[in-house]
Amino acid sequence: MKNNSRILVTGAFGQIGSELVPALSAQFGSENVWCLDLQVPQGFSGNAVRMDIEDKASFRKFVEDKKITVIYHLVSLLSATGEKNPDLAWRLNLGSLKDILDLAHERQIRVFWPSSIAAFGSTTPRDATPQHTVLEPKTIYGVTKVAGELLCQYYFSKYGVDVRSLRYPGILSWKTEPGGGTTDYAVDIFKQAVISGKYTCFLKPDTTLPMMYIDDAVAATIQLMQAPLENISIRTSYNLSAISFTPQELAEAISRIVPLTVDYSPDFRQQIADSWPASIDDGIARADWGWQPSFGLTRLVDTMLSGFKSLHGKS
Repeated sequence: MKNNSRILVTGAFGQIGSELVPALSAQFGSENVWCLDLQVPQGFSGNAVRMDIEDKASFRKFVEDKKITVIYHLVSLLSATGEKNPDLAWRLNLGSLKDILDLAHERQIRVFWPSSIAAFGSTTPRDATPQHTVLEPKTIYGVTKVAGELLCQYYFSKYGVDVRSLRYPGILSWKTEPGGGTTDYAVDIFKQAVISGKYTCFLKPDTTLPMMYIDDAVAATIQLMQAPLENISIRTSYNLSAISFTPQELAEAISRIVPLTVDYSPDFRQQIADSWPASIDDGIARADWGWQPSFGLTRLVDTMLSGFKSLHGKS
């Protein structure tokens, strides 16, 4: 992206946006980064607007008035939350994407849109899941991600819209509350380890899922968006990987540093997790634009515990 880019981040104060915005502001200047969400945190000093993205007229006017050139469209209803309100998940996840792609076509805007491992399903190979594979999700969130991937590819193929995407694994961050995803246990377990030393996990102890620390997710997102056009070979969504682990493996790694007792009480999210891969082959992302993760399990655990200790005044 050029240094004169005018950037809009939708869903800017969610898990990913909260840490993507500072990274973009540091690189392009806070005066060139706009944040849109339903709520704006108190004390936020950047450019922010409180807006419902489903208000199409207001959103279009905002993009036109601010002469936006790049949109990171992060608004989404996640897997577990989406199962409770499928109609809203469909409307919010896909309707807003189509609106933005239409604007991008009209105004030559570059777009980032996140997909997810939720696009996969129980018929997808679970180990080293390839880039090109079966996509038969069983959640409405996953259905919207598959449809969104195909919509992105369509707008690139038909209109030349430069839209880029990553299939995020579970994202871990200590700075924001989980947003209703099936991988959220891997955040909450750290918080409870610091606060009480006890945690009840909603997945089975041997459930392996792909995970990633937020810094790696932000780095991958910016790296993808800055890659030369000719380096982008995937116009649905790139597989992205860092590490995979089970709740039991994570609990054991945490308990080496702080006391932690974990009970397991699987709920409806277990079925969702069982339909997702255990590990991801992201070889095309590595070959196309040089993706390399920085956080393994040890560094992730140290960073998450340190962050939650600072939040809760623990030494």
